[in-house]
Amino acid sequence: MLIEIHMLKNYPATNLNRDDSGAPKTCYFGGVQRGRISSQCQKRSWRTSPLFAMLESQGWRSRALPELVAAELADLPEKAVIHAKKLISTIGTSAKTQEKKAAKEEQDTANNAAGKTPSVAASTTGQLIFFSPADVKALAEAVRAIWQENGESVPAFEKVKKSDAISSLVKNAAPRAITLDIALFGRMTTSQAFVDVESAMQVAHAVSTHAVNLESDYFTAVDDLLGADSPGAGMIGDIDFDSCCYYQYASLDMDKLRENLKNSPEAQARVGELLPVLLQVMAETNPSGKQNSFAGHVMPEAVMVEFKTEKIPLNYANAFAEPVSRYSTHIAKDSTDKLAGEIDLMDDCYALPVTHRAWMALRSESQPKHCERFRQFRQLCEACAQWARE
Repeated sequence: MLIEIHMLKNYPATNLNRDDSGAPKTCYFGGVQRGRISSQCQKRSWRTSPLFAMLESQGWRSRALPELVAAELADLPEKAVIHAKKLISTIGTSAKTQEKKAAKEEQDTANNAAGKTPSVAASTTGQLIFFSPADVKALAEAVRAIWQENGESVPAFEKVKKSDAISSLVKNAAPRAITLDIALFGRMTTSQAFVDVESAMQVAHAVSTHAVNLESDYFTAVDDLLGADSPGAGMIGDIDFDSCCYYQYASLDMDKLRENLKNSPEAQARVGELLPVLLQVMAETNPSGKQNSFAGHVMPEAVMVEFKTEKIPLNYANAFAEPVSRYSTHIAKDSTDKLAGEIDLMDDCYALPVTHRAWMALRSESQPKHCERFRQFRQLCEACAQWARE
């Protein structure tokens, strides 16, 4: 089964997802510049949401893997734990990077002798790795096995210089459980210690339904402790922002999700709860960029969820290839109307088989010809949960 989720979110002045210059991300579509929120930004805001935590199946994307493994080995001698961290820190790194780490470790030794603060080379991996609690335990067990093979002797254990032995033990061990977020969004590493996971959920970059020009807020701050007669400001700055109605699209392959979780019985048991939670997360969660400055917290103007037995995904972004007028005083309604019209056009021309289609719109009476309309988001989520169980 393929489940496709479409949302329209209309934001006031915000800077939700910045580029390298600090400005809101953009792209060109339909010959005009649009506002854009990257898929990576959306996925991170969803999987780190307190709402997603309700499923109790979350991994970590981090370089701090050595520290978590070390915590599992707290009963070993301190020097053995320190060396274990060094071994784990080389997982997924190239030979050249490992040489650099070795050089840093030598520098750490010199710094320690001189009373200086050491680097964090041995506490982090060379790349970000998306891992589950089961991955941490498996690596700790592999380290413990090598420790025992070396007679539980610190000098012998410290002679193990490469992580290949750990990776080999972990690779040949029984398949490990992954978490729901890893199964949904996938992972790719360059280490044999971790199995790559093809994502069950594809997420499009959110694009504004209209053309956008970036604006800039010039601001000053007053120094509270200077007298009223003091000239000038305590500081001067500027921040770029825009105001966009975004079309968001994601597709979820339920069969792929279950395949990803075949070795994860606890996570698989939560699959039945996933869809309503995921819909709530997508609706109620907004990217965190510059929210303290703009407080751009909104709910969707329109939501549509489609269910297909034939896995033919369809992104309706071309509804906005001819942009909604950015001067419209009803930009959310106009965007909803165009989306409904695009759905009917695709239905008429291609007749893709859709078993169920749930629709909700706040400010427009438009709707696709073939859909079940809901007035409350809770009712939509309940219906989708029921359809997902069919």
